[in-house]
Order: sequence, then structure tokens, then C-alpha cells
Amino acid sequence: MNNSKHFNVTIRVWRQSGPDEQGRMVPYEVKDISPDMSFLEMIDVLNENLIKKNEQPITVESDCREGICGCCGLVVNGEVHGPDEHSTVCQLHMRRFKDGDIITVEPWRVRSFPIIKDLAVDRSALDRIIQAGGYISVNTGAAPDANSIPVNKDNAEEAMDSAACIGCGACVAACPNGAAMLFTGAKISQLALLPQGEPEKQTRALNMVAAMDCEKFGNCSNEYECEAVCPKDIKVSNIARMNREFMLANLFSKH
Repeated sequence: MNNSKHFNVTIRVWRQSGPDEQGRMVPYEVKDISPDMSFLEMIDVLNENLIKKNEQPITVESDCREGICGCCGLVVNGEVHGPDEHSTVCQLHMRRFKDGDIITVEPWRVRSFPIIKDLAVDRSALDRIIQAGGYISVNTGAAPDANSIPVNKDNAEEAMDSAACIGCGACVAACPNGAAMLFTGAKISQLALLPQGEPEKQTRALNMVAAMDCEKFGNCSNEYECEAVCPKDIKVSNIARMNREFMLANLFSKH
């Protein structure tokens, strides 16, 4: 751990100019790094140096830099989102490294997340799963009207925990099978637990699971890697709920 002095690191970055191009690891030395920099700020410094040399900067997707948008998904030294537990790459700080370290940075390695360029991948498959779930037909109106619908406290809290998923894809990247079941389970759970989600409960489960399968994600084999790397600590109990909702929907749809 480095807590005070500026230091130098070598970054081994996956460079790939396009989805159909061949990629390779390229080393870069980044000097005079402050331990207070975030990991993405360090990438900014590296990109500024590359631009000054008339070289192509590293493409990395990032937006909020506050751990709430899920854009900054990277594999750092073989760890999804880096070494810090339940956090995103933008929340990772350079104090976690020391002078002379060689840091390997890769994109999500998942068939369903094709590489766009360098470290940026196409995670629109997750958007299509959400779209398959459709909308709720309950008209909740403005906030006071919505709050007038009684909701069991435990269900409300569990639904809120499920809704905390930011769709970063870390669960998929960490899963040895490339499964999106924690993500899909969380999105199904957040409405299955609430009365507003009751009318479309069955069709939502069927359609979202079908969309997940269509995107060629793998299946869960209870490795629990997904929960371990989730920046919002989404629990695998959501996968159990998704399976239950899916089986019940299949059962009742046949009658």
C-alpha cells in the first residue's frame, strides 16, 4: 500500500481497434502517480500522454465516476472491478498499488459482451433483457398516490435492494459460465416483490428469461462469483426467486 509519495507503475492494457480486429496487450509506463488518484484518473493521465505523442488514447467507458452508472467495468489484475470488495473501478484508488507495480487491465471477457474498442464492450444485451420485461400496467400516479399502496416493509426493503443493481455486468464477467442470472433475477425480483408488479408477474418472468437465453448467456452453477464481485452486493437469493417465478409462470401458463 502506498499512502504518501508519488510513484510509477506499468500498465499492461488490452488494445483492440475494433470488434473484428485482433487485440493484444500493450505496456505503458505511467509516472508520477498520486496515491489519491482514482484508477480512471490514472487512465486519464496515461491518455493525455498518449495524445501528446500523437498516439491513439485508450478507449474506456466511464461516466458518473461515483459508482452508480455501471459503465466503468474493467478487469484489473484478473479481478473484476479490481481488488476492492463491492465497488466499481471508478472507486478504486491508486493507493492500492505501489511503486513499480505492473497492472494488467482488460475488458469484460464475455461472449455476450462483444468488444467495441480497447476496454469498451457492448452491454446492450442487458438492456434488451430489461426491455423484454415490459412496463407495469398499474397507474401509480404521482408520489402521494404511489405511496398510498400498502407494501409489506420486508418486501419493500428487499425490492429496493434488488433495484440497486446498476447493470454493470460484473456478475457476468466473473461467472465461469458467463451467466446473467444475478442481473436478471434482480430485475425480476424488484417488481415481483411489489403489488405494482403483480399483474404482469408471469409474462415478465417468462419474457426476461427467454431474452436472457436468446442473448446466449450461460447458466448458473452456484459458484457465487457473481455475488462476490457485485458492487451493490446483490444477493444470489434473487436467482432463486427468478427460478421460482419462472417455474410458476410456466405452470400457470399451461392452464
